[in-house]
Amino acid sequence: MRQEIAKILSNEEISKDIYKMEIECGLAQEAKPGQFIEITVPPFFLRRPISISEIKENTIVIIYKILGEGTKKMTEMSGDLDIFGPLGHGFEIENKDHVVLVGGGVGVPPLFQTAKEYLKNGTNVDVVLGFNDKETIFYEEEFKALGCHVYIATMDGSYGSKGTVINAIEDNQIKTDFVCSCGPLPMLKAVQNTFEAGYISLEARMACGMGACMGCVVKDQEGHSLRVCKDGPVFPIGKVVL
Repeated sequence: MRQEIAKILSNEEISKDIYKMEIECGLAQEAKPGQFIEITVPPFFLRRPISISEIKENTIVIIYKILGEGTKKMTEMSGDLDIFGPLGHGFEIENKDHVVLVGGGVGVPPLFQTAKEYLKNGTNVDVVLGFNDKETIFYEEEFKALGCHVYIATMDGSYGSKGTVINAIEDNQIKTDFVCSCGPLPMLKAVQNTFEAGYISLEARMACGMGACMGCVVKDQEGHSLRVCKDGPVFPIGKVVL
């Protein structure tokens, strides 16, 4: 991990309240799918943890949603950017014939580089994405352009399957024994209750990003404390009590 002054190459809205930022930085050469960075957003004291969506030779892409004053301020940022990372444990890219990537809302971005890595290995990749409605959908076409089979669920039924990602999996008769998933806690609970093998990536408030502040602690099945930022955010399915 490293702290560096990176350069914002672009920062644009791609869906309702969803922004895509491309950053030129040295840590791109160290980053792995599922990891995150911490971003300084002046004048706020605490850094903002943002998952890495895509890793290129000298740049990374992050996708973030306006959730408060800090992320709203990020939409105005340009030029130099103080970042720290890459942080956390990402997705293990295993030797699989078929994998299903399941994402919900702002949990979608880290699955993009994960899909790229599996496709490099010749894996058949299905992507199931969940959103509230048609207006909030993003990255459907980008996943398709990679060569993934993409299925969408919307809670209001305005696009794709009506309901959750589990509904979309059932509607499209997707059969798998290995899943990688990132999204809101109710979705991850449903994924963990449905599938036995794979990984889930937890979303949490991570103030320091290094496991020092203990603000993102969860419990494993034996009752041991785990830090989402340091021991995760990616955990094997079934390891963490949700």
